[in-house]
Amino acid sequence: MTEILAPRTTPSATAGPPVLGALGLFTVLLGAALPLIDFFIVNVALPTIGHDLAASDSVLELVVAGYGVAYAVLLVLGGRLGDMFGRRRLFLGGMVAFGLTSLACGLAPTAWTLVVARVAQGAASAAMLPQVLATIQSATQGPRRARAMGLYGATAGLSMVAGQILGGVLVAADIAGTGWRAVFLVNVPVVLLGLVLAARAVPETRSQHPQPVDAPGTVLLGVALVSLLAPLTEGRAAGWPLWTWLSLALFPVAATAFYLVERREERRGRTPLVPPSLFANVPLRRGLIMILPFSIGFSGFMFVIAVALQEGVGLSPVRAGLTLVPMAVSFFVASLLGARLVARWGTRVVTAGGLLQTVGVGVLALTVWGSWPDLGGPQLWPGLMIAGAGQALQLPVLFRVILSEVPAARAGVGSGVMITAQQSALALGVATLGTLFLTLVPGRGMGDALATTLLVQLAAVVLTTGLSLRLPRRIA
Repeated sequence: MTEILAPRTTPSATAGPPVLGALGLFTVLLGAALPLIDFFIVNVALPTIGHDLAASDSVLELVVAGYGVAYAVLLVLGGRLGDMFGRRRLFLGGMVAFGLTSLACGLAPTAWTLVVARVAQGAASAAMLPQVLATIQSATQGPRRARAMGLYGATAGLSMVAGQILGGVLVAADIAGTGWRAVFLVNVPVVLLGLVLAARAVPETRSQHPQPVDAPGTVLLGVALVSLLAPLTEGRAAGWPLWTWLSLALFPVAATAFYLVERREERRGRTPLVPPSLFANVPLRRGLIMILPFSIGFSGFMFVIAVALQEGVGLSPVRAGLTLVPMAVSFFVASLLGARLVARWGTRVVTAGGLLQTVGVGVLALTVWGSWPDLGGPQLWPGLMIAGAGQALQLPVLFRVILSEVPAARAGVGSGVMITAQQSALALGVATLGTLFLTLVPGRGMGDALATTLLVQLAAVVLTTGLSLRLPRRIA
């Protein structure tokens, strides 16, 4: 880590290839943290938002889902635009838009205004985040790249947990009477700092052979993702009306059409939005397959535990958020050890992480069954710490595996595809595990519903652990 944090200067256009120095790396990692924090920061704020804005459950779900769907749909396009126009330029533009849309969220007078602002915030995130990985891929080499990727993975995992903790603290602090609005307004000063740092320290990179935007592919990918994510996130609250089933039926049609159009474009010598040949890359393909169940379980758990601790156990937002602090600490410590372990044991570290997470989630399920409703931090901490350590040994390594053999010219596309898969799975986790949990609550009670949902997550963890055995043993 000392090597990657050593001072560097951004070279001029004539001084050789761009180099991402310590300050530049910190800045892009800050940009990576903001969108992920904001995906999770609203979980503990939703009850307060619903009360203050008189929002129904379906509208509150849109506050979460609108952000996630816009984010997922536009990520690959964001990566392509960075390849074309410059990743630093898109990073700066995306950060400005993220700050403005965060301000709009914080000042929203009605629930529907908040939903619209959250959709715009998701779109801004999609412009900013793909540039982070693409810049790391293009402006670092060898061991420096491996360390930077490890730090990116650690940042991503910590951001997802920290977002929920920060949300609870900010709502409880009620800074200047802002209440839940502080979870969005806090982004504004952070964005201003990020803009100053990015202007000084982030080098400009772009593809040497940029291709025009693939409009048909962009539209079809958007239709496919929206037709899947929208009904799954809104279906339960809306009572599963006809449009949800028609939308789900549209998904395989749109996905097939997307693949056929992309394959035709590539055979004609053009560069489609998502080149099918990219999936011939074995580390990328197998890593993406693992990212899906991992992220579904992660986001589903974070949503469900926030609801259960506040509405079932009766904890305040701040106590519900602080319950997750040991999980964040164990994740941070294990992520620092991950690079050394990977150097010695390769991707078998992912398998070990999966086994640890299996134990942790199993302990959590047993704790819920044995202690509900007298459930608090001390009872949950052992399971949370074990699960957090296991997650830290998986997520950063998977990011490295997926992008390990993606050429620099395709850095924007590769990072966009990876983050789209992750973000879509995060949205699916809230939709599927969240829907399962909320459906079980009326008939079985919140304790049994939480325990059952944890068992379903446990099955996803077992799946990722088995899939990890198919990863290439060493990372290029």
